[in-house]
Amino acid sequence: MTTVHVVLPEGVDDPLRPSGGNTYDRRVCQELRGLGWSVRESVVPGPWPRPGTADLSRLARATGEAPDGALVLLDGLIASAAAAVLVPESQRLRIVVLVHMPSGGEGVAEDAEGAVLTRAQAVVATSAWTRERLLDRYRLAPERVHVARPGVDPDDEAPGTPGGGRLLCVAAVVPHKGHDLLVEALGSIDAPEWHCTCLGALDRDPAFVARLRSSAAGHGILDRISFPGPRVGDALRRAYRGADLLVLPSRLEAYGMVVPEALAAGVPVVATAVGGIPEALGSAADGPPGILVPAEDPVALGEALGAWLRDAGLRSRLRRAARERRGGLAGWDATARDVATALLAAGAAGAREPVPS
Repeated sequence: MTTVHVVLPEGVDDPLRPSGGNTYDRRVCQELRGLGWSVRESVVPGPWPRPGTADLSRLARATGEAPDGALVLLDGLIASAAAAVLVPESQRLRIVVLVHMPSGGEGVAEDAEGAVLTRAQAVVATSAWTRERLLDRYRLAPERVHVARPGVDPDDEAPGTPGGGRLLCVAAVVPHKGHDLLVEALGSIDAPEWHCTCLGALDRDPAFVARLRSSAAGHGILDRISFPGPRVGDALRRAYRGADLLVLPSRLEAYGMVVPEALAAGVPVVATAVGGIPEALGSAADGPPGILVPAEDPVALGEALGAWLRDAGLRSRLRRAARERRGGLAGWDATARDVATALLAAGAAGAREPVPS
């Protein structure tokens, strides 16, 4: 039995702060065990990716418990900010970094992330878009950077409503998810009845949430947008099955796991064409199961939503495409097999060059 030591950030199992990264980490650990791996987890507290000295010390203790030559898989949220610990450790451990999103612009210097990634035996990217970005930014050896896209659980098909007015947005309510663009777009729509439910954490940027409510009131649509907080598990799946359309107005997404989650219920998508979202959306024989619009363009977003609400033929076509795409989605077992391939490649690789003094 092959052993992998997995280092995860604090909060990975917190249902009040769900994220795609947390879901990915948890499901990969579960599925690796199903594939026969011995998975030894360490959860490291800290405000990653902006750790203090004490946080780095805790990480050093966690990695120090792994024996020489051990395989160690680290969430990129931790690894990108921990060059001081991980570069020296790369001399004795076989380090693999799981990158959900390259950290530039997230409070971590690119040279710190690059120092870790260039010393890692392998890197796992959660989308082809992320892989290309890492290769371009850090000039990594292509054979060391693997893609393991998020999987999805099968779901029952959403029945939908005739008018298509049940809109759903699943994302933490923070600026980079683009809820402000969504409110502006919805405020411009001259269409039949609709209601938009925004599921996601409300405590990360309370001032932003307050501005959203004020903007919705100014547009006269406050009673048509709700912010009930996050949902996970069965409650989230029920939300997808009760929706007509997923709306994802993000300014940046490495993949956008909520897109295939919606498609698993046969729910079409209107989203911004940023990062890995086009990859997550995919296509069917009759075209993509949704509409992609430019980022930072509430006019285009409003036009797409208005077209969905007014055009029954468009709704029918996109629903057919979503149902077809639903049948081709890969599960989390496929994700774990891709991660296992990267881990085995790291295990078979030769020792790293000594770190220059």
